[in-house]
Amino acid sequence: MLNYFVTDEHRTCVVLAITLSSIAASVALAEDEYFDYEREHWAFVPIAACTTPTFEGEEYERWSRTPVDAFVLRQLVDRQLAPSPEAARAVLLRRLTFQLTGLPPTPQEVAAFVNDDAPDAYERLVDRLLASPHYGEHWAQHWLDVVRYAETEGFEYDAHRPGAWRFRDYVIQSLNDDKPYDQFVREQLAGDELTPNDHDSLVAAGFHRLGAVRRNAGNAEVAFSRNEVLTERTDAIGATFLAMTVGCARCHDHMFDPIRQTDYYRLQAFLASSFEYDVELADEDEKKAWRERSEAVEAEVKRLKDQLKDAPAEDEKRLLAELNAAQAKMPAPLPTISSVKHDPTQRTQIHLLERGDPDQPREPLKMRPLGVLLPEGTPGLPDDFATPRTYLADWIAAAKNPLTARVIVNRLWQYHLGAGLVTTPNDFGINGDLPSHPELLDYLANELVEGGWQLKPIHRLILLSSIYRQSSEYNDAFHDVDPNNRWIWRFNRRRLAANEIRDAMLAAAGTLNLKARGPSVIAPVDQELIDLLYKPSQWEVTPDEREYHRRSIYLIAKRNLRLPFMEVFDQPDLQTSCARRESSTHSPQALELLNGTLSNQLAEAFAVRLQLEAGASAEDQVELAYYLATGRPPSEGERVASISFLKEQPLREFALAMFNLNAFLYME
Repeated sequence: MLNYFVTDEHRTCVVLAITLSSIAASVALAEDEYFDYEREHWAFVPIAACTTPTFEGEEYERWSRTPVDAFVLRQLVDRQLAPSPEAARAVLLRRLTFQLTGLPPTPQEVAAFVNDDAPDAYERLVDRLLASPHYGEHWAQHWLDVVRYAETEGFEYDAHRPGAWRFRDYVIQSLNDDKPYDQFVREQLAGDELTPNDHDSLVAAGFHRLGAVRRNAGNAEVAFSRNEVLTERTDAIGATFLAMTVGCARCHDHMFDPIRQTDYYRLQAFLASSFEYDVELADEDEKKAWRERSEAVEAEVKRLKDQLKDAPAEDEKRLLAELNAAQAKMPAPLPTISSVKHDPTQRTQIHLLERGDPDQPREPLKMRPLGVLLPEGTPGLPDDFATPRTYLADWIAAAKNPLTARVIVNRLWQYHLGAGLVTTPNDFGINGDLPSHPELLDYLANELVEGGWQLKPIHRLILLSSIYRQSSEYNDAFHDVDPNNRWIWRFNRRRLAANEIRDAMLAAAGTLNLKARGPSVIAPVDQELIDLLYKPSQWEVTPDEREYHRRSIYLIAKRNLRLPFMEVFDQPDLQTSCARRESSTHSPQALELLNGTLSNQLAEAFAVRLQLEAGASAEDQVELAYYLATGRPPSEGERVASISFLKEQPLREFALAMFNLNAFLYME
């Protein structure tokens, strides 16, 4: 039986048994039946009520600040490991500030916290950061990574979706408001069905529009394109909310998990009557005026294209220039919500597809959630069910669903501790990892549900724990026992993500523009990159230069062009769900920080700030630079080396060097 307590040594045997039985399962069982062992996989069993472990001894009692500590400590004690000492106050402040707001602490915040002797100083800091509007901006990026957020459609044309940025703002606001997670899920899956006249709900349902879309020119294969869209959306739902690789069952029964091919298309059937819907936020007069302007431009474009067909070679260059100029006159799209709508009259009939091929349909299938989580023989819904995605959303967001709460608290744990309790956050299946602390995972899931699905209390529970406050101090003996820090005997040091590095550079330089919300920013890039786009007009730079220094989350998320600085520091490719950003180390990163346009421009601004705020004293400049870049004063060795450097090099070179310090790039 596969459950919580299967050890890693058993994994090979279990996977082999499931693989060998996959063929037999389709023969031995009826379509809606599942083996007992399939239903007993740890992620499918109900969330357990877990008793907090207890310990004898004052040392353990003093160390355990929250139930989180007791669950982790139990595993450490069993393996003869021990937690690391608490990190220094300045380290904790920088860690918390980056993790909750994505920004570095100011020198004033460092001084205030380090010198605050009140017993609740740490708790007040956590509460202040959770209440900051920057919390939503930072944590929204985590969610946008998971839901494959982009503002363009990808593939060859990579067309921009008008108003796509509204989804980003919806996520930011929802997180700042601590909207219950079950409501957050329902709005994204079925907001247009729940409250079709509410703009926020329509924006939320734009979740279904976030994936890449292939727009075929000429002889479009309509059925194939529709199948691609439904497939992408189904896969995204499985990965995002359920942490299940449902897409592996598109062409055949899942090789590892109890997801039949029929399960896949039954799940897809919930989306069969959902279609793209762009809601124009304009009155009739505005729409009429826009149509008149666009029709005039389209007529001129058509005239020039017709001339080009038969134009002599000597006129082609002139006509192409006129054509580009005419196309540039196309009026900007009207304010728009990029959403979906339920249209039963156009519903796509869902069939089981032979090897996933839309040209080889087999029997039609009805809507139904994953069968392994349902009672045997649960029937599907009729095709004319009035609100199919609402039904799906209610099933996913139900308190009794064993996956949903576990998946989201595991994501929170991962972003705070560096690795999830399940280290495969998008795969809770057989081929994914086993939970390191299963009782803790269930404890957190229960706390989430019982607390009204609000996420901030779960953050607080984790952040107030002693396990979170550990230093990242290395221990040879403990490393020999647990080289991957699976049992969390220290804090996992990590490099900042691309958006955090860029925002920290802007903050240190004093040029960060904290303007919130609104249309995304298109910053200047090399013309060579723009020339690679389908149309150069897809990269019309934002005219206001002050916008270029806004937080990274407000930069346009374009699939076919990522800013080189962001790309070199492992920004996701925006094609599929990114559950965990990579953190690579390679020479182009150093080259970008030393020679890149952004780093050199900000180093210049950083130097100006140091001169203005610290004066002409090299010692004062060094002191301020370290506080701004690393959240602490320089060590004596750093102070001596920095002052010596400034005797021979200009201040801007010193500022540039600060951006290349490990103490700047890493959070410990």
